[in-house]
Amino acid sequence: MPEPNIAAPSSLEPVGDNKLDQEHRRSSSSSRPDSKSSRSIHDSGDDDDIDDREQQDRLERCSTKHSAMGDACIQPIDSVVEVPDDFYDRLPPHRKTIILFLVSFSSFLSPISSTSVLAATPEVAAEYNTTGSIVNLVNALYLLFMGLSPIVWGPMSQVYGRRIICLVTGSGFVLTSIGTALAPNLGAFFFFRLFTAFLGTSFLLNGAAVIGDIYRPTERGRATGWFMSGTLIGPAFGPFLGGLIVTYESWRVIFWLQTSLAGVATIGIYFLMPETIFHKKIDDLEGYSGREKGRALLSMLNPWGVLKLFEYPSMNYLLDDVETFTDLGFYTDFILTGLASASLVWNMYSILTPIRYVLNPRYHLTTPLQGGLFYLAPGFGYLAGTFVGGRYADYIVKVYIRKRGVRIPEDRMYSALPFMGLVIPGSVIIYGWCVEKNVGGIPLTVIVLFLQGVSQLLCFPSLNCYCLDVMSGRGAEVIAGNYAVRYLFGCLATAVVLPAIETIGVGWFSTISTFFLLAGTACTYLCIRYGKQWRDNIDAKHKMNKLKEREYKKNRASHDAIEKPKNQNGVVTSSEV
Repeated sequence: MPEPNIAAPSSLEPVGDNKLDQEHRRSSSSSRPDSKSSRSIHDSGDDDDIDDREQQDRLERCSTKHSAMGDACIQPIDSVVEVPDDFYDRLPPHRKTIILFLVSFSSFLSPISSTSVLAATPEVAAEYNTTGSIVNLVNALYLLFMGLSPIVWGPMSQVYGRRIICLVTGSGFVLTSIGTALAPNLGAFFFFRLFTAFLGTSFLLNGAAVIGDIYRPTERGRATGWFMSGTLIGPAFGPFLGGLIVTYESWRVIFWLQTSLAGVATIGIYFLMPETIFHKKIDDLEGYSGREKGRALLSMLNPWGVLKLFEYPSMNYLLDDVETFTDLGFYTDFILTGLASASLVWNMYSILTPIRYVLNPRYHLTTPLQGGLFYLAPGFGYLAGTFVGGRYADYIVKVYIRKRGVRIPEDRMYSALPFMGLVIPGSVIIYGWCVEKNVGGIPLTVIVLFLQGVSQLLCFPSLNCYCLDVMSGRGAEVIAGNYAVRYLFGCLATAVVLPAIETIGVGWFSTISTFFLLAGTACTYLCIRYGKQWRDNIDAKHKMNKLKEREYKKNRASHDAIEKPKNQNGVVTSSEV
């Protein structure tokens, strides 16, 4: 049986860090002798303004004996939850590598399922006596459910932990894959495909959250690069694999293979992946009555809580018995980062979805396997980017630590700017117009598809790690919000790309995608330029409202005590009755 939780021995030496990482942690700990936590520059550190006694009483009442270690507030005053630095040393390097391999392999499953059936679209349509457009509608809805499900699984993993959610959804993914393989009609095919998407996305957001749990901020880029390789290589290799299968076997074999892969991933998680979360929210409910616990759980599991991350959690305070005023602040940086990620996913699916329809007739290809070979170009680009993307992002972080002496989360995104703003848009526009005008032939098409694939792996690690860095205590929920935005745009791209290409041509559609990518680059730059300022302002407002709320409660309690004088026996006087 795998261990349910992880011990945190204090005797462990830092592992896998270079000299810069060690010096940075030593300098951080020496500047804060009472804390061993890893924090960003935007933490206010002004905890003296908060009622420490009230917070300590609550934490003593709600112990966290089932979490990996320590206690953490559900809703902190600052936008970053303080995580003890020693927490990242509780696992030896080989255990981290095993966990990283497991979550990377698991993240491969849902994305590959989103595109593996593309090469088999005519065969599926013929089986169910329908059209290719209807089958493509299923693929678009698949991405829609991938976009909706994170707002469910994100809060659940924060409440119950990463491991149990991965096991439940992995088992469900196996069952729905079997259902898809056996689907007797189009309705059943729709049903099982969509629930496969709904369950499979859990691997993506929990995998990213697990990386945030076990790796320090200066180490996350490299790990995220390997993890993202699964999420991007899957959609690229899926159609090739599907084309290979339907050339020689039934399209149903695609989903039997998917079932076996999902079974391997689920068994691996059961035996090899321990719980990694720093703090389970469910542990805060010890001592509550059944009704109170149920009400609190409904609030914690509310999917709207993920969407509220795009709006800083507001603090309400009463000024009188009637009026309630709410101070709202918006997480503009999360919105902009979501749009930047969405522009990359839009680009990926708008290129991958129509390849067989666009390139097969252009280059006179006749079999699914021949068309599927074109998917290998971006696929090998994603694979090549795996080896450099995350390392490059971590390198940029360390460069700015040397320059400033502190770590600012936005510095990481400098690594994405040249690729989002130049390489990917240039590759997309060349691809579109060369195919439109039949210039350059197959070699040029393969080269630009490869280049944009490499470049995407140089962008995604920075964007994913930024989400983890700015709110590490709620990593799964933050990643869930980002994935929801990106896959909703992926759904939109899948739904509109074929009708748009038939109407305006692949050249003009690629031009539209290029402008979207440039807009995503602008969003990334705005986050770099103003992100810290936005968060500091929101944190200050949040803290001020919290203090006002507590001051109001204190004054109200004093007012009530004065208004209700008691006699010597402690009973309210008759004049007050």
